[in-house]
Amino acid sequence: MLRVENLTVDVQGSRVLRGISFEVKAGELVYLVGRNGAGKTTSLRTIMGFRKAAAGSIISFEGANLIGLRPYRIARLGIGFAPEENEVFGELTVAENIALPTWTHPQTREAEARIERVYRVFPQLERYRARGGHALSGGERKMVSIARALALGPKLLLLDEPTEGLSPVIVPAIIQGLANIRTFGHAVFIAESNIHHVPDFADRLYVIERGEIVFAGIPELAARDPAVARIVGGTAPGGSAAAIEAPPAV
Repeated sequence: MLRVENLTVDVQGSRVLRGISFEVKAGELVYLVGRNGAGKTTSLRTIMGFRKAAAGSIISFEGANLIGLRPYRIARLGIGFAPEENEVFGELTVAENIALPTWTHPQTREAEARIERVYRVFPQLERYRARGGHALSGGERKMVSIARALALGPKLLLLDEPTEGLSPVIVPAIIQGLANIRTFGHAVFIAESNIHHVPDFADRLYVIERGEIVFAGIPELAARDPAVARIVGGTAPGGSAAAIEAPPAV
């Protein structure tokens, strides 16, 4: 579904991504894990057309070349994006925030069906339909942000740090939402800094360090690799490694 090859990106004269390659197949849940500044957000924003890839890079979605396309055209091809900032429109209700993509991007699939599916993914949002966006907690805003991207009806959903900064109480609800998204056949590609938030039902895991992919495989193998463990466990050069365990079952 999504194929990225030799993705190289420079930001303000500095090389941020150094020829990385990865793929997401239809219906898969795939993670890109790395420390802050490793290049995760740049990878997602380049796929969406917010960053320019260097010559020779390949980004294709269902065979369509995404290089050079504007973000709105990429979204219309079937890619939804929920950035880390999880911003919602405070003057709109939860229901209006979620319905917004159905106003701006009508599809053959009825808007009501797309919205109904969103509430099946995050049933917690049902009781907040009439609440204003300004009155939501951080975890609730994150759910609404993901739900809004899902209401676009995408074939592939890109999520940037969906659990970052959230209370441990709300993280299981986000993880369960991801499981629900998969049951509807959507592919999901997630940038995550905390490997402990990668569920055991993830299909594949890529680890990125200093703009390079240093591991590709299943999460269980990543946890057993000492070099990878030092990266995702929070070891800085010259520092001490944090303990890492295999991702818990969810």
